[in-house]
Amino acid sequence: MTTDTAPAAAPAEFAPVPVQPPHGRAAAFLVLTFGTFVVGTGEFAIMGMLPEFAASLKLSTADAGYAITAYALGVVIGAPLITIMGARLSRRELLLLLYVLFCGGNLLSIVMPTAGLIEIGRFITGLPHGALFGISALVAASMVDHSRRGWAVGRVLSGIAIATLVGAPFSTFAADHFGWRVSYLIIGLCGLITFAGVWRYIPADKPNRKNSPLKEVTALFNTQVLLTLLTAAVGFGGMFTIYTYLTSVLQNVTHVPEWEIMAFMIVWGAGMLAGANVGAWLVDRNLSLAAILALSGSAVGMLVFPFVLHNPALLMIDVFLIPTFVNALGPALQTRLMDFAGDAQTLAASLNHSAFNVANAMGASLGSALLAAQYSYGSLGIGAALLSIGGLVVYLLALALLKRSLVPA
Repeated sequence: MTTDTAPAAAPAEFAPVPVQPPHGRAAAFLVLTFGTFVVGTGEFAIMGMLPEFAASLKLSTADAGYAITAYALGVVIGAPLITIMGARLSRRELLLLLYVLFCGGNLLSIVMPTAGLIEIGRFITGLPHGALFGISALVAASMVDHSRRGWAVGRVLSGIAIATLVGAPFSTFAADHFGWRVSYLIIGLCGLITFAGVWRYIPADKPNRKNSPLKEVTALFNTQVLLTLLTAAVGFGGMFTIYTYLTSVLQNVTHVPEWEIMAFMIVWGAGMLAGANVGAWLVDRNLSLAAILALSGSAVGMLVFPFVLHNPALLMIDVFLIPTFVNALGPALQTRLMDFAGDAQTLAASLNHSAFNVANAMGASLGSALLAAQYSYGSLGIGAALLSIGGLVVYLLALALLKRSLVPA
């Protein structure tokens, strides 16, 4: 591994000059945010439409869930693979190709007649996911002053939170009334709109034709980069331990009416949106403090979870606070990767979202294991808190190693 190095703050006269989009920053940011909203909707939509999806293909809900697994597998494999293969392309060129792949995968999912072939379509759709988010964040950061990178990253990644708040519920509504294929057709068409927006509004940066996949991979092996990715893979996991089984908790423990479950889901999405914005604000003031507060606050919210399950009002507050704290971690880790990744900027930014999906799988699996072992639903909060605490320990280790490496011999 390479030696840890601190991200030195450049003097003002040497600070990178923000890139000027051809038709203004407002339009460019709108396109990038809309893009993360569309891709985020494509990821989360299947969870709400799973019953209709399963019924249309005459599958059990468990078997239909393999479509979710196929997408997640595509994300984990696609982020490093596509980024390495596209090392010589400009960021704008790579974004355009990734949206073509995203739209093509959605089209395949729509036209395929059997579950197995649809899973292949979902796998292909997942391939560009991590790279799309990572490169969008890098493009956003390049268009603002160095001191506003956190705001730029948070602005673009807020599209993911908006997807949980608006996109996924709308997709469920469309699937219930017109079928799941129509939902994915709409998502694919929105992907084409994003492609056109990237073509027109995103600045055409110069490609690095001398770059090589080996250089991208070699530059990645920095202790701080790897520990930041590990922080994401562990620290985000607790959110999914609770979110995956939140509906079951509301039905079997809190006993709220059906309409109120949707209200809880909307509040969860609002918490994610708030977290993205609060986290971005904190990053531009103190990056490490933002990450520590996010992980510590989420652990506290999760430890409170078992004690408020029987009180809908208190549970509603906790359901807002947990994703607020957890999602505040996103801008901090994405910005930290920019500081330490060196020549592997694109690969590191993309792998951050692979780590996020590892956290998704880890958190959901932990929740499943706890319930299978006959523990109560309250145990989900304890297990989730342990993952947040684990992420905090990894992050503090990264800070300690960095501090030690900066001590003069």
